[in-house]
This record gives sequence, C-alpha cells and structure tokens, in this order.
Amino acid sequence: MDVAMSRYEVIDPKKDTLYFRVGSHGLISFHGRNYNIKRRMSAEQRLGLMQDPDFVRVSSDCYANLNKISAIVDDYIYFEDQNPGGKRLPVSKRKQQIIRQLLRERSASPALA
Repeated sequence: MDVAMSRYEVIDPKKDTLYFRVGSHGLISFHGRNYNIKRRMSAEQRLGLMQDPDFVRVSSDCYANLNKISAIVDDYIYFEDQNPGGKRLPVSKRKQQIIRQLLRERSASPALA
C-alpha cells in the first residue's frame, strides 16, 4: 500500500489529472485514471491552477484537463475511453461548444518547442 500511495504523493496536474474540483478552505480534489486525491493548496497555487490554459471550467467547481479529453458524447466529456467504468463528466451544450472550439484551436496550432 505504501508503494502504491508514494506514486501519487507528487502529482503533476497537467500530466496526471483528468479533472479537479475546487472545494472550500483551499482543498482541491484531483481525479486521475485510477485515483482521487485531495490536496490543500495556497490561494496563489489554486488561482494559478484554475487559470491554467490546459484546464477548462465545466461547472462552478470543476475543471477538466483539455489534454485528456477523448470524446464529447451525449452531454458528457469522456477521458481516455467510453467504457462504462471510464471517467466522464456531465457538460452543458454551451460548454460543449466552448470545449470543442478550444480543442480545434489546439489541434490547428503548431506544437510549441
């Protein structure tokens, strides 16, 4: 158990996180493929994460990692796969349009060196 938990002690939100939820008192809940971890962050760290261009706000307290979205189907965004056990988030039609536009812009722009 200690070995498994040590893998998640240091998380890189951009690389490891599918989405995160902002809670009260500086608590952020990170959701990955096989984990959910809560971390307390300073106001500056929290603000920086919420303003990161790799994340899009999908609800009042939830931000999805644009790099991990695999599909938008039936009012849900899917991460990696659309299997029943896969992670997904409900998303409004308006947010779907915004996310699709952001994903198109990302695919059209050349990779940064």
